[in-house]
Amino acid sequence: MLANLINVNKFYNGNQILKNINLSIDEKDRIGLIGVNGCGKTTLLRLLTGKEFPDRQTEKDGIISLSSKTSVGYLEQMSGLDRENTVIDEMKSVFRHLDEVLERMKELEKQMKETSEVSEVVSEEYSRLASYYESNDGYTKDVRIKTILNGMGFTEREYDRVISGFSGGEKTRLAIAKLLLEEPNLLILDEPTNHLDFKTVLWLEDYLKDYKGALLIVSHDRYFLDRVVTSVCEIEHGTLTRYKGNYTAYTHLKEESVNRQQKEYEAQQKEIAKLEDYIAKNKVRASTAASAKSREKALERMEIIEKPVAVTNRPKIDFEFTVQPPFDILNVKDVDISVGSGSSRKVLATDISFEIKRGEKLGIIGDNGIGKSTFLKIIQGLLPHSGKVKWASNVRISYFEQESANLDPHNTVIDELHRHYPILTDLDIRSLLGKVGIRGENVFKETGVISGGERAKVCFALMMLEKGNVLILDEPTNHLDLEAKEAIEQALAEYEGTVIFVSHDRYLLNKIAEKILEIRKDGTEMYNGDFDYYLDVNKKRDMLRQQQIENEKKTVAEREKNEKNERMYKSREQRSLEAKKRNRVRELETLIDEKQKELDSLQEEITHEEVYSDFELMNSKCLEIEKIKNSIDEMFDEIIELS
Repeated sequence: MLANLINVNKFYNGNQILKNINLSIDEKDRIGLIGVNGCGKTTLLRLLTGKEFPDRQTEKDGIISLSSKTSVGYLEQMSGLDRENTVIDEMKSVFRHLDEVLERMKELEKQMKETSEVSEVVSEEYSRLASYYESNDGYTKDVRIKTILNGMGFTEREYDRVISGFSGGEKTRLAIAKLLLEEPNLLILDEPTNHLDFKTVLWLEDYLKDYKGALLIVSHDRYFLDRVVTSVCEIEHGTLTRYKGNYTAYTHLKEESVNRQQKEYEAQQKEIAKLEDYIAKNKVRASTAASAKSREKALERMEIIEKPVAVTNRPKIDFEFTVQPPFDILNVKDVDISVGSGSSRKVLATDISFEIKRGEKLGIIGDNGIGKSTFLKIIQGLLPHSGKVKWASNVRISYFEQESANLDPHNTVIDELHRHYPILTDLDIRSLLGKVGIRGENVFKETGVISGGERAKVCFALMMLEKGNVLILDEPTNHLDLEAKEAIEQALAEYEGTVIFVSHDRYLLNKIAEKILEIRKDGTEMYNGDFDYYLDVNKKRDMLRQQQIENEKKTVAEREKNEKNERMYKSREQRSLEAKKRNRVRELETLIDEKQKELDSLQEEITHEEVYSDFELMNSKCLEIEKIKNSIDEMFDEIIELS
């Protein structure tokens, strides 16, 4: 066991955030930690890492213990990097202890060269350090740095950049890279997929699936949780419940648990009512008083099942439309995406063409900066463009803009809805806002000060009122907690109109998209399936492309071989020379086998105490070994030249 939490409690301003939390983390655990925003997930991580301390009521509670062998790596939402370091220096700092070992080994090597008699102490120290350096992959550390930096999206051109010049997202990627290099046996990650593109997230998922240590991950990325974790811990109403399996398994188990608790509660309530009724009717009768008393005692001893907490605050979103459009909704032909104008105009993507039918749900993906958000504005006629964008008649578009930029930041939430729909009463608006999950004092706060998730809910409320038959959404699940994400997913799944949306949320893409449109610099490609289908197609393409490359290499090699053979066998002299070469190769192979046997014998001898304890003898044997190795290498070189 790496870590153990027993009856951990935490209060803030008199409110109990965490209640009697119990959690054990074993060496191979892959745990996803979930819960609504503000439930205490990050607090629990900070308690586990010693950045905060539990509130203890007795000596037996509030215990957080780590095994002596536990090494913790913690990725906070702030990177914790040395801003003045270059990328490569920051990564190399992980291996500073190995660099110190290597320097000491060099010092010992120098000592051993300068003296004819090497002390046993020096020899033992060198042997111990060499073993440590090798066992900790000291000889491959540079390769590991390069591999992980490449996986996290950093090229060698960026190695010498100073970290202070990177964006927040880039710093997060660097922090993850550094943690992976450190290889703690308990890796704790808080929202690790924020700021990562598809390619990097997929690489990270594959890397973490093979990670040697335990993982504890806070994430709202359900696709990521599905691929990486093997158990899910949910914090709800201050308590922690652990479910076996990934996120999808958790959703099923949670539903079963809630249903089971409700049934058990209802069954017990019926039993209690029967007992109380019997007691009330028979307590005063002499003939049945004893029986009533017995039931009364049984009722007192009964362990009462608490009423399950009703989930009344879950947001409920639903989109409807009243006007049915024609079958052919949208035709896009040869559209370019660009930013700027005149000499400063920059083309991001070209030749975008596709069609959308009534009721289809299209997910749009592409690299960061390719212009996906710009494209959504282009097809709505909000930005000038080349090419053709043709909408059918009777189309009513309802648009969700990324970061809720269409809201007036100085308006209160309730006033913002009044601005768009002045005919509605305060009661109507508050009822609608309560439905999407905005309640209490939040309705009187300015839209510019509420959270990103709350602003998104305001936009969803407006879209519900608009009753558009085409929904266009730009990153609708950004800033939402899991409950709100599930609410918008259900709404989009049940919506019978047309949906066009841009998203990095792979779970949303998988659940809602019937088609995937990938925007690239050189155009677009339509995939007639969900996100998993998109991944499968591209995986097969990569395999086919790799196979083609290998086949081309084989073809070239075979052609070169044939050409070489044709040149070599033009004359009798050449054939004779070739025969001599073959004979020489066989002769060399025989000699190599003989030398290898000599080498194996000598390597066995130097493991004996009478040899390694005698420096001169040991040195003589090592010189002989080196001589044989050189001889073998020379013979291999000759074979290569003859081939």
